[in-house]
Amino acid sequence: MVNGGRAAAQEAPGALERVRELLNTWLVPNDTRQPTDAFAGYATRHGLTRAERSELRELRDDLRGAVERADDGDDRLNGWLRRSDLRPEIENGTLVFRHAPGPAAELVAAVVAAVDDGRWPRLKACPDCRWVFYDHTRNGGKRWCLMTAGGPDGRSCGTIAKVRSHRQRQAAQPF
Repeated sequence: MVNGGRAAAQEAPGALERVRELLNTWLVPNDTRQPTDAFAGYATRHGLTRAERSELRELRDDLRGAVERADDGDDRLNGWLRRSDLRPEIENGTLVFRHAPGPAAELVAAVVAAVDDGRWPRLKACPDCRWVFYDHTRNGGKRWCLMTAGGPDGRSCGTIAKVRSHRQRQAAQPF
């Protein structure tokens, strides 16, 4: 895990945490700094069928694009809305989302609910390690997964980025 020591502080509320868990099956570990796909372990833990594995891997990649604010992020999400046959309904005075059966549609419904209540923009990917976290800050301005290492496997992406920026500014200044 990228930031194991403080993972709980990065958890998303409600069903959005399941989306974050799926998104973090792709990561950039601290030791190798090479992208790693840990989807097989996730699929095994969740008892996914072969068809569900294929569909969820595709969903993960599209959701990552949306979380990382790709230009076509909305198009990716809209494609999954159609594919999941997602439709809103009123039940006991609240909005619920009905959908086709299966884990992918359930995760898409969680995303749509988060978009509806304004939580979706708070699901972010660290620009350095690309770990997905939920921004619990008051102003929603958190940028990096952590400023300080959250344990032996943790990474202080925010501090590293700020030091890198400082060194670049210093190198650019004439003597």
